[in-house]
Amino acid sequence: WLAQLAQDRIEEIENPELAQDRVKKYYGLKGYPKDWIEKRLRGIAIRQELTDEWKDRGVTGDIDFAILTNEITKATFGMTVQEYKEFKGIKKKNQNLRDHMVDWELIFTMVGEKATTDIARSRDAKGFEENKGAAKRGGQIAHNTRKELEEETGSSIISKDNFLGLTEKKNPEDKKKKLENKK
Repeated sequence: WLAQLAQDRIEEIENPELAQDRVKKYYGLKGYPKDWIEKRLRGIAIRQELTDEWKDRGVTGDIDFAILTNEITKATFGMTVQEYKEFKGIKKKNQNLRDHMVDWELIFTMVGEKATTDIARSRDAKGFEENKGAAKRGGQIAHNTRKELEEETGSSIISKDNFLGLTEKKNPEDKKKKLENKK
């Protein structure tokens, strides 16, 4: 099993699409809708681009990344990541907020992070403080766009809806094996 796992990861290094397929399958097994999965994967790519940019600009450490992420989230949605988790009823510390966002929340998170990346580049932001300014501005751009959409539609895109109720879909073959094992 361990050798197979190692082989799978080596193949994913050689062909990253395999890793993406694995993540899609993982979310699908948990019961997430396919269109949501596509947005989530795009959000992961945008997030990776942002964190790579921060690293290149002298921001180091998980704490700094968390602070900058909070700046974007607070500007975009008016809540820190922790406040947003509480708003959505996410109690477990290891649960990712993004895994419980609805489509528009994911989209505006991407807007804030992509705007932050582009602002940091255009300003040639160096170090934590300059990137913090870019993060606040990127989040503000996402906030302004969110507010404009909410005015047009007459409803908030910030939602208490989450995916906490999802249960892992069981493969019919797994159920069959489980029944056979009980006999």
